[in-house]
Amino acid sequence: MRTDTRLARMLHVLVHMHLFGGRETSETIALMLNTNPVVVRRTMGCLRNHGLVQSEGGKGGGWVLAKSAKNISLLEIQAALSDTQIFSIGLSSDHPKCPVEKVVNAAIGGALQKAQDSFVQELKDITLADLASSFQESN
Repeated sequence: MRTDTRLARMLHVLVHMHLFGGRETSETIALMLNTNPVVVRRTMGCLRNHGLVQSEGGKGGGWVLAKSAKNISLLEIQAALSDTQIFSIGLSSDHPKCPVEKVVNAAIGGALQKAQDSFVQELKDITLADLASSFQESN
């Protein structure tokens, strides 16, 4: 199963943008991520739609953070990138009247909910500025 790396990849880009204070073109970001500028524009567009980045056209234009890194949580970024469930594990609905399926779904559903609640809280509590600070302390 293919994993969704958009959050990690966009955090990489956004922390770079914060640390180096600048404007980055889709082409520069594409080189950083080893991808196509069209993919970058589409992904950055999701972030723009949520008020996290903005784009400026023309010579010297590019993508910039729309607000302070200390005011952007990792949860906001995740929400901008995907409106689907965080975890791809699902419950079975093949036999809704089967008592075994009900027990299995209850166990899996409860564990998934706890994991998601914990993950969401962690993402809510960490900002881009926190990541940048951690990077600076490690170097």
